[in-house]
Amino acid sequence: MADGDVETRSNRGQWENRVEGSPELSQSYASRDEAVDAGRELAATLGSQHVVVDSEPTGVITDEDPASGDDR
Repeated sequence: MADGDVETRSNRGQWENRVEGSPELSQSYASRDEAVDAGRELAATLGSQHVVVDSEPTGVITDEDPASGDDR
């Protein structure tokens, strides 16, 4: 990926748009459709490419609690 390209991907149950070389522009979304639409618009605004990395939906947000000490 080149700087400014937008990648939409699943990350532990949430969907995120990651901007190569500009992490401050990256955002998370609750649904795949919402993330894909926003990623497409962001890429158009930046004049860059948009790539969607598909994955199997889990239906669960799995933010880990660092205080739990559970390192499965």
